[in-house]
Amino acid sequence: MRLRPRFIHGFTFAVWLLTLCPTKPVGAAGDTNLIQTFVAKGMVLEIKPDGRTVVIQHEAISNYMAAMTMPFKVRKPAELAGLHRGDQISFQLQVAESESWVEHLSRIGTVSLPPVSVSSSATPSVPSVHPLLNYPFTNELGRAVRLNDFHGQALAITFFYTRCPLPDYCPRLSKNFQATQEKMAALTNCPSNWHLLSVSFDTEFDTPQMLLAYAGSYHADPKRWSFLTGPADKIGELARQAGLDYQLEGGVFSHDLRTLIIDAAGHLQMVFPTSGDLSDQIVAELLKAAAVTNASEPGRQKP
Repeated sequence: MRLRPRFIHGFTFAVWLLTLCPTKPVGAAGDTNLIQTFVAKGMVLEIKPDGRTVVIQHEAISNYMAAMTMPFKVRKPAELAGLHRGDQISFQLQVAESESWVEHLSRIGTVSLPPVSVSSSATPSVPSVHPLLNYPFTNELGRAVRLNDFHGQALAITFFYTRCPLPDYCPRLSKNFQATQEKMAALTNCPSNWHLLSVSFDTEFDTPQMLLAYAGSYHADPKRWSFLTGPADKIGELARQAGLDYQLEGGVFSHDLRTLIIDAAGHLQMVFPTSGDLSDQIVAELLKAAAVTNASEPGRQKP
């Protein structure tokens, strides 16, 4: 399914609805990860159409995270049977090295909540030349980086924050880029016009120094993979243009997942709104994106 895109001076961003679906079953056979178990309480705000994701407004989870609202996966769809918006529940959060899920959801009460409003308004129009493309964001080395600096390169862009507590959210996205960097470097005759961008929306905590340490933990090559920060309003606008929704609650961010592939001509090629191991797909999309030229754009004439 394709949605109508928005054009921003060569960069095309599309707003995609989030559906958190793992690429492989959670807790697959042979998983020997050490699992931490946390007992929590909260209220159901939404059950996603995939039947495997529930959005819970939960209380503080002792020794793990502050009170906030976020989506959680379940191993078995039957865990969500009979639950509805407004149900107050107790549950267990299971956290392994590379994934997390909730189980043993039990209703302990119900409150009346207004129905979820769905906006039918059209996508707002944006200027044909967006100032963000020339805005000097700051990378992990403390240097100014503009999106237009990457004109002619295939880009993979994702959004994250270094303090993210769930392994299948930001850490999974960073592992995807780490694997992508390694796989691209190992290819014979790999194109040279590609780059990875990880944009932090934790603008107060994720300073260039913090991003540099984080980049080192993933063995990021600054020639191929940059970590960006900037003023909260500029990062927020960039995230909005990418269709990313995030909110700060009690020092922890509730956020969607987005990995965008931008081709070398500056157009959106693919959006991955999911978690899971996507490195092979990202590599395949980057190779296609790197081969695109301005001459292949609709309406362009080859010289």
